Amino acid sequence: MLPTTYQIPAALVLLGGGLLACFAGYRLFRFVLGLYGFILGALLATSLVSPTSPLSVALTALLGGLAGALVLTIGYFIGVALIGAGLGGLVAHAVWTQQGWGDPRALVLLAFAVGGAIVALIFQRYMIIVGTAFGGAWTALVGGLALAGDTAARHAADATAGRIGYLLHPPLTRSWLTAAWFLLGIAGLIAQLRRGKRK
Repeated sequence: MLPTTYQIPAALVLLGGGLLACFAGYRLFRFVLGLYGFILGALLATSLVSPTSPLSVALTALLGGLAGALVLTIGYFIGVALIGAGLGGLVAHAVWTQQGWGDPRALVLLAFAVGGAIVALIFQRYMIIVGTAFGGAWTALVGGLALAGDTAARHAADATAGRIGYLLHPPLTRSWLTAAWFLLGIAGLIAQLRRGKRK
């Protein structure tokens, strides 16, 4: 993970990338895939390698990010399936936390992820639009909350948690946060569908 000194730049990337994905995800899908691949690759690389100096952190994040961007950009269908799987996992977490059941069990999470991936491959265009709108909305909210100093949101770019940055921090237990995510996602969905109709 990125150290604390990198939290503000990471939050800015999450906010900007999330808004870009939310409102122009389908149109810029390959770029959005590359951006999310870069973020995930950088987080994974810095979590696995645990670099110590600022230069080694930057190089590890850059190399991991480039590898992640390359993998997701080349693997277009893999990217579509991953967006569906990610959205399925997000829905599972939303349902379980709203019901007060805590985190869903691994088998339930896997079932939602596989279901989301299958639906994404069948309805590619609409799934890309829905996935990028709501995924981008959540990423932008996490970035915005981290910039505002929310300690739970900073786990998305925090090294002190000792694990890969997890974009479901803060959890969907705050009703205003769920409403904000839904409204921003709907706004992104409408913007992308209107842009498609104009074309």
